[in-house]
Amino acid sequence: MTTLTYIEENKGKFLDELLALLRIPSVSADSKFKDDVRSAAEFIKAQFEDLGTEVEIFETEGHPIVYAEHIIDPMLPTVLVYGHYDVQPADPYELWDSPPFEPVVKDEKIFARGAADDKGQVYMHIKAYEALIKTDSLPCNVKFMIEGEEEVGSHNLSVFIKQNKEKLSADVILISDTHIISNDTPSITVGLRGLSYVEVEVTGPNRDLHSGTFGGVVGNPINTLCRMIASLQNEKGEITIPGFYDKVEVLPREYRDQMNLAPFDLESFKNDLGIDSEKGEEGYTTIERTGIRPTLDVNGIWGGYTGEGAKTVLPSKAHAKISMRLVPNQSSEEITELFTKHFKEIAPNHVKVRVRPHHGGEASVIPTDAAGYKAAAKAMKKTWGKEPIPTREGGSIPIVALFQKELSLDSILMGFGLQEDAIHSPNESYGLFNYYRGIETITHFYQFFTEIK
Repeated sequence: MTTLTYIEENKGKFLDELLALLRIPSVSADSKFKDDVRSAAEFIKAQFEDLGTEVEIFETEGHPIVYAEHIIDPMLPTVLVYGHYDVQPADPYELWDSPPFEPVVKDEKIFARGAADDKGQVYMHIKAYEALIKTDSLPCNVKFMIEGEEEVGSHNLSVFIKQNKEKLSADVILISDTHIISNDTPSITVGLRGLSYVEVEVTGPNRDLHSGTFGGVVGNPINTLCRMIASLQNEKGEITIPGFYDKVEVLPREYRDQMNLAPFDLESFKNDLGIDSEKGEEGYTTIERTGIRPTLDVNGIWGGYTGEGAKTVLPSKAHAKISMRLVPNQSSEEITELFTKHFKEIAPNHVKVRVRPHHGGEASVIPTDAAGYKAAAKAMKKTWGKEPIPTREGGSIPIVALFQKELSLDSILMGFGLQEDAIHSPNESYGLFNYYRGIETITHFYQFFTEIK
């Protein structure tokens, strides 16, 4: 039996198993889901055990890491597969058309939290590996490192990598946690932005006050916080933090023109999001703003009374979570320090400010002349019948830069999701076409990488 025949005959099983994994609410950011996160790790471990593969769970100070390996011959190339089984919180639940941890298949898509990010995509690798094992077709050595803390910064994975460099030795790292341009246009991500994520707290009076008695007399922390946040960007969409752009590379016009050759329909983009116009830094296209320019966004803001009905309160505190996407040469640590210094300096005397860093990571760019990229491109061409387009993506996978630093390995970002998958949002989905096409393409990657390497 060929590998592709095995995949075709087991599509139903592959789907049922993924749906079972998606039912586990492995939300790493919320401690009430701690046992569920471990259940997801045990589920992954069981898949390798069923295939007779050497596998173990490594404990960390947070959530566990699943590590498996199959070494055919030390002289053969080794592929290290990275992915994560943890997911984003599903809140707000009321905006989901179906419960986020009760997966539904409709319109040729799987709807569930984690369907595309990253359970569906990491499970493709496990099933591709299964197909190769069951048909005795695995051409090289494979190692798997699947963690449970990607959505909260991968801090403990960093420790694991530094302590296990020999165990993790490989020739390339393969990751599916990105997207393609469309199901008709394959692409490979060659650039990711970095990240600086902070939480700010603005405090005014020492307690909540009556807004009638004290309004107009005591500074309102929410009003103040809103003005402070608004000042972080000017009317041109430029970030006003001193020094923020000092290390941002200005790419040549030729490179930018090449980026904009990628298929992109602005009207479809706006219609899909229900917006009348796009908004961003002046002088750049939507593709450029996403791939090669830094950003600053408020991810959440709260304070005062937000319950039903009215409560005339002047709040004591206001809070916000703010993320900054960074480009190559920008250091997440330096940007966090610049933000903290500036935010405290712009605070008026009637409030006190506290900035608490959450997590961060560095941007990365992958060379298109590397063996791993060439193998991925050949694999996609075999399944799609056309050459994939190299793209830069706006998201962040902080661990990619760490792989480069600690393991001296490039990561091939061969993802199969779509922009419309609504990752991190209600009604996240992943197409059945993408799931099965991904499994098939991954099997080809192993063969081509072995030949090229």
